Amino acid sequence: MDFDRDTSAGYLANLLARQFARHLEAALRPHGLALGAFPALLHLWERDGLTQKDLVDRLGIEQPTMAATLSRMERDGLVTRARDETDARVQRIRLTLRGRALQAVATAEAQALNARALAPLSPQDRDRLLATLKTVIQALS
Repeated sequence: MDFDRDTSAGYLANLLARQFARHLEAALRPHGLALGAFPALLHLWERDGLTQKDLVDRLGIEQPTMAATLSRMERDGLVTRARDETDARVQRIRLTLRGRALQAVATAEAQALNARALAPLSPQDRDRLLATLKTVIQALS
């Protein structure tokens, strides 16, 4: 049986994800924001003070990858790490003023990219696509 890229959900999803990443990276770079920080920032903008483990669990990435990402984010002045007041074994990740200030511009860039990508679809097709993507993601989780 031959493998057909045009009918492979995995291949097409990967291609789409790489295209989104390339365009979002280009949009975020002028604001001094690296693409790798964006997913963690999305969660911290929702709930500042998460732990590294919280972020690992929410993003579904490996602990060493998250540690390296947080080190770069700290270096770039986006977050600080501080011991939890009630449990010294836990470090809380807190947004800096710069990290908070980037929320509006970064999410606007992401929304603009999503709008551009989905523009050829009718509202019904957009809703159906998003629901289908969520279903597939859930099936693989």
